Amino acid sequence: MSRCPKLLFVVTEDWYFVSHRLPLALAAQKAGFDVVVATREGEHGERIRAEGIRLIPCHLSRRRGNPLQEIAMLARLYRRERPDIVHHVALKPVLYGALAAKIAAVPHVVNAVAGLGWLFTSNTLAVKALRPAFCRLLVWLLGASSSCTIVQNPDDFGLLTQKGVPEDRLRLIRGAGVDTEVFAPPSQLPSEPVTVVFAARMLLDKGVREFVEAAHVLTDAGVKARFVLVGDPDPGNPASVPDTSLRAWHGQHGIEWWGRREDMPAVLQLGHIACLPSYREGLPKVLLEAAACGLPLVTTDAPGCRDVVHDGDNGFLVPIRNAQALALALARLIEDAALRATMGRRAREIVLAEFSQERIIKETLAVYLELTP
Repeated sequence: MSRCPKLLFVVTEDWYFVSHRLPLALAAQKAGFDVVVATREGEHGERIRAEGIRLIPCHLSRRRGNPLQEIAMLARLYRRERPDIVHHVALKPVLYGALAAKIAAVPHVVNAVAGLGWLFTSNTLAVKALRPAFCRLLVWLLGASSSCTIVQNPDDFGLLTQKGVPEDRLRLIRGAGVDTEVFAPPSQLPSEPVTVVFAARMLLDKGVREFVEAAHVLTDAGVKARFVLVGDPDPGNPASVPDTSLRAWHGQHGIEWWGRREDMPAVLQLGHIACLPSYREGLPKVLLEAAACGLPLVTTDAPGCRDVVHDGDNGFLVPIRNAQALALALARLIEDAALRATMGRRAREIVLAEFSQERIIKETLAVYLELTP
């Protein structure tokens, strides 16, 4: 009797696996894969095990750490587990994991690049100096014959091919998908005043500062609205906003900081508008979830973000790092309930047609089955 092919996910944080990859992992189990996840175990470890998925505690440092030690650790893990496919999620697991997979001779590697993030948005001297070497390494790893790389938006697809990754090693799969039954419009319209929801990790490159500045502009102009920040700082990320700043903003100019919430469908159903003025994304899942709840969207004309919003149809696109333009777009929706309703309906229609969880899972399983016929 032949054994089930083993699929090993490598993800830095267990909460991210649960929020973005758990439905895919369960679908892979049903399709006949032996699914294992290697991740840092936090408060979501028991949830993963309860779903029948074996969890291997694996700590990849978020910032510093010894790259050679971490690559060697992953190589030992791969030799011990002998997976048929390793699925790396996010840039650091892709870089370190793909090198480890070469060392351990893993037959097939799936690299999920959920946005090229800090590698292309950071302006620090260190990142600028290292960017050419990182890019060459990334192209070499992603171009391997045993590798298939999933990108979430056409900008990243075009950038990687421009840098030298062969097109036949890339697949465009748009995000992680949305459960449109869980994320659905509320049975009753939320109460006034208009609530603008910004849900993300509290990072500068998510546009937190621009969102706060836009709230100042609007409230100073007499606009009545609530501007709700939902999420926590991420101390492992150099762009993290200090919680002292978040506490200082709370209660000023209509700004409220709710922290991290586990009940995101309920949170979004309390909102009237979803806003994410990010500098670059893979495909922003929170905007898709908000759209599925019937919220109009305001985001930036940036990679990933522009693939969710059709400007003037289901929301508005504004320039990156432009709080004034953000304030103007938000004001149009805050002051026009009919426009909010029309754009909110279109937002959900687009998610149902293009971004459902069922569709994304089907496309990703097709990649696994292509690698293990």
